[in-house]
Amino acid sequence: MAEIYPGLETIDKTHDESRQGEALSIAEPETKKSNGKFLYVESYGCAMNFSDSEIIASIMVTEGFSVTKNHNEADVLLINTCSIREKAEDKIRLRISELKSVKKKKPDALIGIMGCMAERLKTQLLDEEKMVDLVVGPDAYRELPALVKSAEDGTKAINVLLSREETYADINPVRLNSNGIVAFISIMRGCDNMCSFCVVPFTRGRERSRDAESIVREAEDLFNNGYREVTLLGQNVDSYKWKSPTLTLPQGEGEATSEEVVTFANLLEMVANVNPLLRVRFSTSHPKDITDDVLYTIKKHHNICKYIHLPVQSGSSRVLELMNRTYNREWYKSKVDSIRKILPDCTISADIISGFCTETEEEHQETLSMMEYVRYSMAYMFTYSERPGTLAARTLKDDVPELIKSRRLQEIVDLQHVHQAEDNKSEPGKVYEVLVEGTSKRSKEQLFGRNSQNKVLIFPKGNLKPGDYANVKVISATSATLIGEVI
Repeated sequence: MAEIYPGLETIDKTHDESRQGEALSIAEPETKKSNGKFLYVESYGCAMNFSDSEIIASIMVTEGFSVTKNHNEADVLLINTCSIREKAEDKIRLRISELKSVKKKKPDALIGIMGCMAERLKTQLLDEEKMVDLVVGPDAYRELPALVKSAEDGTKAINVLLSREETYADINPVRLNSNGIVAFISIMRGCDNMCSFCVVPFTRGRERSRDAESIVREAEDLFNNGYREVTLLGQNVDSYKWKSPTLTLPQGEGEATSEEVVTFANLLEMVANVNPLLRVRFSTSHPKDITDDVLYTIKKHHNICKYIHLPVQSGSSRVLELMNRTYNREWYKSKVDSIRKILPDCTISADIISGFCTETEEEHQETLSMMEYVRYSMAYMFTYSERPGTLAARTLKDDVPELIKSRRLQEIVDLQHVHQAEDNKSEPGKVYEVLVEGTSKRSKEQLFGRNSQNKVLIFPKGNLKPGDYANVKVISATSATLIGEVI
């Protein structure tokens, strides 16, 4: 399950999440002869959606479209959507209504809805709501040019068929709104975990892994083009598995047989071996699947970042069982203990839901005590939102009043604020290797970057430039940002 969401009550926004709902511009396009038409792309939700938008742009650029930041000049406007919460869908409906103003000046302009909301609502968006001109699910992006042509001809344009094979491995993504330093690499699609609150298995289909060789090639190409950090993306990266009859595994075990499988630990090492100057991150891990092999691989390689997003959702074993998370409180704590033992300098972040069906006050307190046990470096926190079609919607009653959900959420948020503030108070005096990502919003004379633990540092520009590594000493801190000086 992709566990980074829009519109959440959140303490800190990392690079990925700061882009939510942002119009995407093109970087380094490879195109055929221009057809004179402009494409506008807007993306909401998890990092997978942003990665998908880069695939969408690549497909359309190959067909001759030019990507624009200005929606008013677009001939095709595509909204890549999230369906994880009702609030997310409401936000997208409002945005589409706003974008319809383009049609007053350009009646032939087309508006398309992509991704999870398209998959969930299907023809309803074309028929009952008449919101858009085309509807395209996550596995049908190759059909976009044909669907645009159908919509131009005035016929219904929809493809929401899910696939058991599609990984888009052969498509070279167009890096959108890129700083040229960090990039996403999608390593798998879909999800086989049937969490009772989640629509992702229904909107993104069954789990399938992309071939490891194409992932490594993409990482090599990115590094050769100046990128210095990649994030390997999947709904559950730890369940990545790919069989290869020819691939040599990095442990030096010789040629793999057709029965041997490239695991996520293998893949991490393969990407880390592209170049020691290429940082490697990943998201998202599932507590039931992350293994010590993955942790020891992280420990072995300096360039695999010491940061793990490990969604907990609840601190109560009973609630976790209702959520069908397939682990309990003690299992989760044991995974945290393993991380602390093998990677003592690793930070952990989480997703937390308040007010899930039948949650009691005592169980809410168990979530707070779990937060005390782990002390997350950052968390995505939100109230439970029932989604039609999920197991929870069919079998459980959403019986926690909204006022209680909100109060519990606020207590979770307040505790996370305390933990982050206390954690950052201990940072002054420490020195971190930081990858420079760009100029700080505070001042053109300052740069920002992240350390291996995914913490943002602000420091004087000096002679540094994006893509450089710098040793930065922390001199002060806020609850979300570290202020430093280069040494």
